[in-house]
Amino acid sequence: MLINEFEVDGRTPHQENFSGDLVVIGGGMAGICCAITAARQGLRVILVQDRPVLGGNASSEVRLWILGATSHMGNNNRWAREGGVIDEIMVENLWRNPEGNPILLDALLLEWVTREANITLLLNTAVGSITKNIRGEIESASAYCSQNETRYILSAPLFCDASGDGILGFLAGAAFRIGTEAASEFGEGLAGPEPVHELLGHSLYFYSRDTGKPVSFIPPAFALGEIEKIPRYRELRVTDTGCRLWWLEYGGSMDTVHGTEQIKWELWRVAYGVWHYIKNSGEFPEAANLTLEWMGMIPGKRESRRFEGDYILTQNDIVQQRTHFDAVSLGGWAIDLHPPDGVYSAAPPCAQWHSKGVYQIPFRTMYSRDIPNLFLAGRIISASHVAFGSTRVMATCAQNAQAVGMAAAMCAEEKVLPRQLLSPAPMERLQQRLLRAGQHIPGVPAGDAHDLARKARISASSSLAIDTLEDSGELREASLPCALLLPLNAGAAPEITLLVDASEPVTLHAELWRSSRDGNTTPDVKLAAACATLPAGKSLTATFHFEAMLAADAHVFFVVQPAPGVSLHLSKTQLPGVLTLWQKMNRMVAKSAMQTPPEGSGLDSFAFWLPERRPAARNLAVTVSPRVCCYEPELVINGWSRPRCGANAWAPAASDRTPWLRLAWDHPQTIHAVELVFDTDFDHPMESVLMGHPERVMPGCITAFAVRTAEGNVLAEVTEHHHTHWRHNLERPTTTTAIELILREWGPAPPAIYEVRCY
Repeated sequence: MLINEFEVDGRTPHQENFSGDLVVIGGGMAGICCAITAARQGLRVILVQDRPVLGGNASSEVRLWILGATSHMGNNNRWAREGGVIDEIMVENLWRNPEGNPILLDALLLEWVTREANITLLLNTAVGSITKNIRGEIESASAYCSQNETRYILSAPLFCDASGDGILGFLAGAAFRIGTEAASEFGEGLAGPEPVHELLGHSLYFYSRDTGKPVSFIPPAFALGEIEKIPRYRELRVTDTGCRLWWLEYGGSMDTVHGTEQIKWELWRVAYGVWHYIKNSGEFPEAANLTLEWMGMIPGKRESRRFEGDYILTQNDIVQQRTHFDAVSLGGWAIDLHPPDGVYSAAPPCAQWHSKGVYQIPFRTMYSRDIPNLFLAGRIISASHVAFGSTRVMATCAQNAQAVGMAAAMCAEEKVLPRQLLSPAPMERLQQRLLRAGQHIPGVPAGDAHDLARKARISASSSLAIDTLEDSGELREASLPCALLLPLNAGAAPEITLLVDASEPVTLHAELWRSSRDGNTTPDVKLAAACATLPAGKSLTATFHFEAMLAADAHVFFVVQPAPGVSLHLSKTQLPGVLTLWQKMNRMVAKSAMQTPPEGSGLDSFAFWLPERRPAARNLAVTVSPRVCCYEPELVINGWSRPRCGANAWAPAASDRTPWLRLAWDHPQTIHAVELVFDTDFDHPMESVLMGHPERVMPGCITAFAVRTAEGNVLAEVTEHHHTHWRHNLERPTTTTAIELILREWGPAPPAIYEVRCY
């Protein structure tokens, strides 16, 4: 029994002191990926989250899907899904949770963090104050956990603010911005004439469930009763649930930090009012059996403070795809701006403006220009309001944070501060370490001098070539422009034969296009045109010969123009780096099949070319002559680990049922580790919640394989695999003149290897 007597001066809460190498404030996707990256590099990391679960807007508390540069496959950014830790999480979530259950994602995020021995996780813990040293660096942060009445004093030489609102930077006095800049400040065509306090608001979602019997609904007294106050209320659909209700948004004209509770109450009024309208207006008889399964308890925040680094990313960086010497990450979501009045605005709920491809994000945006040891991660990085419209999404935030985690590791190892990594040598080391960890940096190839694979002779049992995409017997009307996106080698363009049905004689027109910028997949440079005249009939061959020469390897669009009465034969054949695209729009991220921006906006006009999602996805049934040999074994050491200006992968011939890949050296090499990069279809967004997916494993992923030495010693035997990266540290180093990768099992697409590394 414990009896405490009265204490005149009151009591102080229990206190614990923690010290580490890096303190990360915020356990959203950015904080998670930063902490895991740093911990894997040997740093002792303290991860502080003010909620009971990890994930932030991705968690079951908010239930927004994780997205980034792929944008629901609704833009022209092919093979753009983010790599590294966020890729691991997305691929594993697909494997465990293809239905998109947010509770299972919560568990996965907790597992991924807690299995790292170097991470100390503090949940339900909020930072309230900090101390600084005489150099202006953060020395410690004080945080309080309401669940165990404990105050934590957290000390480290490096801090990262991934808190969303930037509480750490705010307390430290770092420079920040709130609101929209004037167009004149950065020359941004999408900005207004004057700076104003207009932000993106918060959103709050709900889920419904069919009970199989009629269910009544009595709204709470605070529910919005006049649905007409929502100008777009007629756009409501019973089938919309969860984050498909993203446009139930509010608060962009308010203080989105200190007014969050007020904003939340208004969003509760809106959400319950919307459900009241669906259930009780009589407009939705199909809702009779539905019950309100879940209502968000906290809103998903979009925008508040943006902190200033040594560089402020702007609209022009995104649209012009500017090159940065310190590029460490990528973005690709549209510049996605919303009316500040949100759900109460009569304007469209968003304006999404896409660039022609992904863009680099420089390291200078990821640390405070004022606080020497403060990294910035998540939505608070150094960006203008317009650029923030693109950088704010979670997968982009996560990949930026991975760069921060790796940078923190280098700072700790080299005893320097973030700004000191900008010199050429350390920046190159940072980029190469990120690439080895799975990060994708547009335009920056891998080139690790310590990688023994780069010195090896590469051979294989066989190599795939593009010659015939076999007819599946399926047809699609040639009512839209379509394109077969092919990785072609430098030199003369091949002849392409298309299989079609025609109800009457017709002349088919086809063209070859490529992108004006390496790495883009927006066709904006016409190379050649050709036509084929056909009689009426079925299974006709239309052959196109193009007078075109490619100066370098490139992805090329074989474009077939619409033709009345013509049906195109389709193929189920899937190949790495090959897609069939249609000129159309994805209503989730665009308003038409052609982006037509306002005059003077600084944006590009171009068409969207989009693939179908599997299982509906098909390629055109074609023959290519001469065959294109673009899956040669030496591509596994060319520095690219995804399709870019080519397939960049080795794949065996379709007839090869016992394929192998061999790395050989003239002299014996001592191997400590082997790393492989597999094909997990970087074009697939893998939305984390709400949207179900038809597959648990990507079709071209190798699911079983072995690695052995020239002497026949087995280094690894893997019987179940579904991830992008496989890393194997040998228990004891082995010395050999060669290693072989033997493929055992794979899916319906050719098995592909993008990269092999040996250390």
